[in-house]
Amino acid sequence: MFKRRERKKPNQILRYNLLITSVYIIGIGLLLQLFNLQIIHGAEYRETSNTRLARESTLKAARGDICDRTGIPIVTTTVTYSLELYKTKIDTETLNSTLLKIANVLEQNNSTYINNLPININPFSFNFSDEEKEKKWKRSNKLDENLSCEEVFYKLKEKYKVKNENIEEARKIIAMRYHISEEGYSSTKSVVIAQNITLECVHIFNEQGNEFPGVYVIEEPIRAYPKTTLASHIIGYTQRISAEQYKAEKENGYKMDDFFGQTGIERVAEKYLKGKNGIKQIDMAVDGTVTGEYVQEEAVQGSDVILTIDAKLQEVTEKALANNIARIRDGSIGQPSDATGGAMVVMDVKTGEVLSMASYPDYDPSKFLFGIDDETYQQYIDKVYKPLRNRAIQEIYPPGSIFKMVTAVAGLETGAITKDTKINDTYRYTYYKTYQPTCWKRGGHGWISITSAIEKSCNYFFYEVGRRVGIDNLAKYTKYFGLGVKTGIELLGEETGKLNERQEGVTWNPGDTIQAAIGQLNNQYTPLQIAKYTSMLANGGNVVHPTIIKAIKNEDGTEVPREEYEQYFKEEFGISASDVNDDIAIEPENLKVILNGMKSVTSDTGGTAYKYFKDFNIEVGGKTGSAQVGEHNEKTHAWFIGFAPFDEPEIAVVIFVENGGHGAYTAEAAREVMAQYFGMNQTDIEEDNTAKPYVEVRN
Repeated sequence: MFKRRERKKPNQILRYNLLITSVYIIGIGLLLQLFNLQIIHGAEYRETSNTRLARESTLKAARGDICDRTGIPIVTTTVTYSLELYKTKIDTETLNSTLLKIANVLEQNNSTYINNLPININPFSFNFSDEEKEKKWKRSNKLDENLSCEEVFYKLKEKYKVKNENIEEARKIIAMRYHISEEGYSSTKSVVIAQNITLECVHIFNEQGNEFPGVYVIEEPIRAYPKTTLASHIIGYTQRISAEQYKAEKENGYKMDDFFGQTGIERVAEKYLKGKNGIKQIDMAVDGTVTGEYVQEEAVQGSDVILTIDAKLQEVTEKALANNIARIRDGSIGQPSDATGGAMVVMDVKTGEVLSMASYPDYDPSKFLFGIDDETYQQYIDKVYKPLRNRAIQEIYPPGSIFKMVTAVAGLETGAITKDTKINDTYRYTYYKTYQPTCWKRGGHGWISITSAIEKSCNYFFYEVGRRVGIDNLAKYTKYFGLGVKTGIELLGEETGKLNERQEGVTWNPGDTIQAAIGQLNNQYTPLQIAKYTSMLANGGNVVHPTIIKAIKNEDGTEVPREEYEQYFKEEFGISASDVNDDIAIEPENLKVILNGMKSVTSDTGGTAYKYFKDFNIEVGGKTGSAQVGEHNEKTHAWFIGFAPFDEPEIAVVIFVENGGHGAYTAEAAREVMAQYFGMNQTDIEEDNTAKPYVEVRN
């Protein structure tokens, strides 16, 4: 049986027809609007569209500050202004005239454009140190190697279609065009053509923007050094990221014009100091005029690195070292000596924190920011004075007599001698027939105890102790005190040093041991290793691990966990202390005997440093050292190590001067630094308003 189909009601049919009609009307309206946009007003809208370009610009993040232990900034950030250029739809002649106008504005207002063109005019000459570099540059620029400088200049003038007959004007344009072609630019990718421009330039380019198509002024955070060269070897320097560094780091958000830490803390803590760049959109007309801008993503400042050093103590340490070297040179202290450089370290004997670390001569980190000039760079790489080298960790030196406490500890701890042992110094050590060195004092010291041997630095006494101890035990205690092994301080380039020990396949002679016992032969250590050794003598023989970073503080006020950044340093740079035997326990009574000898060095009339500490208000333990070097022992390096106060030691001070003549000559600088630490130099108190609110917590 079939069902009857139900008929639609009239109101349903009406709604359906209305819906269909509405769809047709909307569709026809859209077609008409499309016709209007594309056909009737198409040219007009295309013209409007072509005159507006949206470009993304990077908002540079400020690098984190590097501060001393109290929060005083040693390196901070200030705002500078740079000039960017985007490619616009102007012809070559207009581009060249615009570049000349830019160059003139910059020069008239104490600024300059980036000038990498290696050509001088009036007279014509190349800026190359040798002919091979000149040829290489010509080849890279597809120029005949035989062309003269003048011929190259006119080739480039022709290449860039520079019509100016004035040779100085032409060179400005060519230099800027050369830089642009080297860097590359487009309508969406800018090229920086001037850096660190003055506010006068900023006002001109902003107010007269229509006259400089494609030009845009940007704010850029840049490193500032309120303490000038202070702690330069610790801080390090930054430069524009190199091509190799950019290739390795671009995945981490770096741009080709970013700054990148090259040495020191700037390099080691780059990950934390860098910050995160933001994004700003810039709307420009096709002629390069800025029509609007807004921030899409704010920049985040980098983390602050808090160092263990004290800025004022660092300043006094650097001045004391420099003055001491100058006085040694001019003969104000003993016989004049051509001292070439030195280092000084002040360390907390309980924690291993470096309170100050100086290397002389120093350098100015700000010189590297925008590319160091050749004359300054040549001074900085001088092979004798080596201003860029951190002598405290990157150079190793024979210790001389300051090593004798290691021999003393080894002798007492192994039972080779006791605190009551006396040895008869007869000047010439005759135990071996083939090797018979002498004591420094002609005629010898006679019968002498360990305390007196340290005070008078008797070589003969320590020859005999070294022979009794043997090289294996001597090497064991040398390593325990951190000599000849890396400390693991958070800086790059730390040297391992050299210690005397048996080597497989190498004959060890008995005479070698007695040389090693007085700090000669192969002994060579960094001043920082010596500071660790001195701290361990002062603190009862407890191992300390030198450090120069106290904390890393994020922009939001939180701190990076120490174990996190230490692990990062270890994995990224291989920075960690070498393995040593931390299980040695030195008998307190044995150390007491040795330290009493060090006290005699500064407090007894026969002590080698008595002259400098006889009226000092705090008792000091110390030791001088003079290490002869050179093919004919023609030079003598000078050392002084000390700690104070004697009964309750807080700090260890180590000073080293290359070719300083005599260890005693350096003691005055150590005294000056100790006086600063203990508040003896303070005359008035000035509040430092630049200090950040960092509270040091003592455990």
